[in-house]
Amino acid sequence: MKILVINAGSSSLKYQLIDMDDESVIAKGNCERIGIDGHITHKTFDGKQVSEDCDFPTHTEAFERVVKALIEGEAAVISGMDEIAAVGHRIVQGAEVFNKTTLVTDEVIDKIDGLSELAPVHNHPHALALRACKKVIPENVPQAVVFDTAFHQTMPEKAFMFGLPYECYEKFHVRKYGFHGTSHRFVSGALAEAMGKDIKDLKIVSCHLGNGSSVTAIDGGKSVDTSMGFTPLDGVLMGTRSGSVDPSAVTFVQQKLGIDAHQMSEYLNKQSGFLGVTGISSDNRDIENAANSGNSRAVLAEDMLSYEIKKYIGSYAAVMNGLDAVIFTGGLGENSAFVRESVCKDMEYLGIKLNEELNSKVRGKLVRISTDDSKVEVWIVPTNEELLIARDTKELCGL
Repeated sequence: MKILVINAGSSSLKYQLIDMDDESVIAKGNCERIGIDGHITHKTFDGKQVSEDCDFPTHTEAFERVVKALIEGEAAVISGMDEIAAVGHRIVQGAEVFNKTTLVTDEVIDKIDGLSELAPVHNHPHALALRACKKVIPENVPQAVVFDTAFHQTMPEKAFMFGLPYECYEKFHVRKYGFHGTSHRFVSGALAEAMGKDIKDLKIVSCHLGNGSSVTAIDGGKSVDTSMGFTPLDGVLMGTRSGSVDPSAVTFVQQKLGIDAHQMSEYLNKQSGFLGVTGISSDNRDIENAANSGNSRAVLAEDMLSYEIKKYIGSYAAVMNGLDAVIFTGGLGENSAFVRESVCKDMEYLGIKLNEELNSKVRGKLVRISTDDSKVEVWIVPTNEELLIARDTKELCGL
């Protein structure tokens, strides 16, 4: 059984074709620069590749090219679209409308589009892609949508509400939604399996760290708090996002710069974070290299990140009244031994003792990196959001 997983952006369409019999990736690729000119990169499990410029006026033409890549030419992996049992889509914002994986209908697409005000960069493009997919994929092939925010819908009201007038929540739906939920759900489940324990018996802090980062408290398999808020801007320092900032500092800087609200949002989302603090780069690898060369602002950015993550781990242990394990995942969490060591340093009071030698040697593998006598286990757990989307789709469609 094969399931096609789609992750559409405003000008891109990433995809994976997964064989659910052994959960292996048969082919994957990306259609880029949709609405500009267009380019597709397509790779198969046995190393065959396609890379060519295309004309992608809309997502429809991109989907048509994906279908062609899958069934035609030397890099084809299936003989026809009838071999695909279902399609699963990643959707960023489901708000309070969607708290679980849902079958795609015209009404569902309209509701996703209707939430665009809460995620303007993501939801409208998702809706465009869903409509395009419905034109291209045969009608008898079921499609499902998996929401990044759904996992966090278990947060209690005291965790997701802001100290604004209550009418802001009632009228404008302003609250903490949280993101990376698909990743946090996948890695917490994978950790429980690796530990040989029921996830209902575990208190976990999951650190999804990358260009965008979030930390989530998972108690008994449910999200009870998370660092990202109304948007993915909140929380820890990120590649180009500021993370948490005093709102009065935001309005003060906006006034000083003489810019409007939209420009200020761009300033916080695209010019801040690692890039803004260091003036060097948004890529942590560049920051680490600069810090190792003695750049004081690069050192500062590293210190800020590890300090903020450390605070979230401590506060979430308090929220859950205990802690069994800490997860590091995402491109940065899985691959930066320095970040993991910096976060776990001086956490013995909480029961965290890192095996520094093992930590320094491991990248991107499922492995425990805490010492044998560490009361709190520390793990690297590679994330696989596409596989979780495929699993959800298979279950929902009864396949």
